[in-house]
Amino acid sequence: MKRKSKPDQHDYEREAAICKAFANPTRLQLVAMLERGDRWSAELQAGLGISKANLSQHLGILKSAGLVATRREGKQLYCGISMPEVKQTTALLRSMTKVQMRANRRMA
Repeated sequence: MKRKSKPDQHDYEREAAICKAFANPTRLQLVAMLERGDRWSAELQAGLGISKANLSQHLGILKSAGLVATRREGKQLYCGISMPEVKQTTALLRSMTKVQMRANRRMA
C-alpha cells in the first residue's frame, strides 16, 4: 500500500495560488455566476459591468489557478467551473461569512 507523502513547498505554493485567485470580490462574483452554469464571456462581462480586458485578466488568474476552464468557439469564449470542488469551496466561504456576521451581531 502506498503512503501519502507529506506536502512539500510546491504544494503550499499551489494552495496559496488558489487562495489568491479567490481573494478578489470580482473573481468571487465571476465564479458565482459560473456556478449557475457555463457562460459566454460577453455574458460575464455584461453581468459584472467590467471591460473585456479586465474580464480577461480575472479569467486568466482563475484559469491559472485551475478554478475555471474555457474553450473557444470561433471568436467567442465559453467559460465554466473546472471542478466540483470550486463550488464546495465557495459554499464554505459563504457559510463562514454568515457565521462571522451572526457573531458580530451578537457582540454589537
